[in-house]
Order: sequence, then structure tokens, then C-alpha cells
Amino acid sequence: MTGTRMSVTARAVTAGAVMLAWTALLWLLEGIDVATGHALDTYGVSPREPAELADVVPSAFLHSGWEHVASNTVPLLVLGFIAALGGIRRFAAVVLVVIVTAGLGVWLTAPPDTVTLGASGVVFGLFGYLLVRGFVDRRPLDIVVGVIIAAVYGSLLWGVLPTDSGISWQGHLFGLIGGVAAAFAFRRPRRPRGPDYVTV
Repeated sequence: MTGTRMSVTARAVTAGAVMLAWTALLWLLEGIDVATGHALDTYGVSPREPAELADVVPSAFLHSGWEHVASNTVPLLVLGFIAALGGIRRFAAVVLVVIVTAGLGVWLTAPPDTVTLGASGVVFGLFGYLLVRGFVDRRPLDIVVGVIIAAVYGSLLWGVLPTDSGISWQGHLFGLIGGVAAAFAFRRPRRPRGPDYVTV
């Protein structure tokens, strides 16, 4: 019992440390961006330019201002922490799928002459991942977590609609798709059932 508790505690500490480091990095990068006259904004994604494919990953760590990074910090911390409790390797793989899916979606579908950057695609991806993970893995506790996430952050789904020209609904939509896809791609294998014994 003690060993199990320690294991859960260790996972929580690791997940917390990873997410605090990640969000600290986002704020540090925004500070560098502001100090250099927004020089890092060039690493955002401009659609349908082959050279811009190299910016798919870095664009997820950059923002267009302090308000932008602040709006992503809390949901990223909360959703990332919950997702990372399932294991850092799996979490890293999920995030990579989300970032690439969201970035490619933006690259393919965003309006011309735009630059897209920000961690909101990851936020939507983690939301989608946590929403369906329990059903995919058939784990009751994760299903309950998904229901709670839906109740708390369900309004995020409005962000996939093209209601504001200044917000990348494409990044939100494809991030959400990437998170759902990752839940299926990295689903946990079911334990094989033992034989059924019948007494006579």
C-alpha cells in the first residue's frame, strides 16, 4: 500500500515539475521575444510555404504577447498535469502528436499572409485527449476524469469555430483532432482475461 502511494506521489511530483518547467519556458521565451523586438515571432507558421514546416514545433512554444501567454498558462498547467500523471513518456508522445497535427493543420488551412503561434493548439489537444482517453482505455477512473474535464473546460469547444479572425480556430480544431487521435494511437493494451473455470 505504501509503495503504491509513493508511486502516485512520485508521478504527481514529476508531472508537476514538468508542467511548471514548460510554462516557465513559455514565459521566458515571451520575455526574450519582447526584449528582441518580437524577433521570435518569425518562428510562427505561415501557411503553405514549404520552409515554414520547420516552424511547426517551435510555433507551439511562442506567443504574440503577455496576454496571449497568460491566457494559455492555467489550462495548459491543469490539463498537462492531469495528462502527465499517466506517465511522462506517453505524455510526451501525445504532445508531439498534438503539436504536429495542429501545426500541419494550420499550415494547410490558415488564411494567406498570416502567422500563427501559441500553445492553445496543445491546450485543445490535451482537452481532447483527456476527454476520450478513459473510453478508449476502458478505465472507469479516467472516464470520470474526462467527464469532469468536459464540465470544467467544455466551453473550449467554441474555440474550434471561426468566430474571431484574430484567433486561429484552425490550430484549435486540429489540436483537438490530434489529441483524440493520440488517445487511440497510445491506448493502453487491455490485460488478457484468464480462462473461465467451471466446476462440476
